[in-house]
Amino acid sequence: MAFKIIEKKGVKVVVSEGLQQLGIVKHGFSTRIGGVSKDHNSTLNLSFKTNDDKNHVMANLQGFCEAIDVKLENLVLSDQVHSDGIKIVTIEDRGKGVLYDKDFSQVDALITDASAVALMTFHADCVPLLFADPVEKIVAAVHAGWKGTALKIGQKTVEKMMKEFDSRAEDIVVAIGPSIGKCCYEVSSEVIQRFNTNFTNASNIAFPTSEGKYMLDLWEANRIALKEIGLVDRNISIAGLCTACSTDLFYSHRKEKGLTGRMASVIELAE
Repeated sequence: MAFKIIEKKGVKVVVSEGLQQLGIVKHGFSTRIGGVSKDHNSTLNLSFKTNDDKNHVMANLQGFCEAIDVKLENLVLSDQVHSDGIKIVTIEDRGKGVLYDKDFSQVDALITDASAVALMTFHADCVPLLFADPVEKIVAAVHAGWKGTALKIGQKTVEKMMKEFDSRAEDIVVAIGPSIGKCCYEVSSEVIQRFNTNFTNASNIAFPTSEGKYMLDLWEANRIALKEIGLVDRNISIAGLCTACSTDLFYSHRKEKGLTGRMASVIELAE
């Protein structure tokens, strides 16, 4: 299943054809193109945590929402602490993190069965995962950095969907969005040890480059974890777009040494 870049009023967004074909969701992975922010946040920074002007961020959020046909007031933002916390979101949570303060913490994954609730996570190298169950009408958005990936947060999100909403793994479609690729993501042996704890064969995702250093494939690690829980190959799509390779299109925390904006991914059940 392919990904493509769409543009609306100058805002560039990556979308999954696999999710589009379901006909039940609105979604998108933002780029850095099409906003009003300046300097290192240039231009479509969507996070309030990067020393950006709040008015710029709100304008960027509005533009991104319009590009994917989602209402700003429907957004629910995740807290994101690089762990495996999962929050079930209801209609009453709309606007939290944007129009109102959040009243939840320690959350890197959001799930809902409510329509017109737009789940949003933030990224600048970490892996965004968007899930949709077209049978039970459930969606989820997940932020998976290396810590969350090592903890198999994507797999745990699917387990939660199965437990709370009777989803079947074989029905779930997932899009793995733009993030840092193994071409650019060198990590220490200590990081790989964390993966050895939860993954049967880390040699499929970690490739030695020098003593104590490895190139880590977060896309494949997430794919393996999702297949373990029962997702089928045809329902797992990987954008294959490395944020560090393409800083003209994406923000990259690693490549830009932390001085950068944030992208976001959003999914919403259509009304």
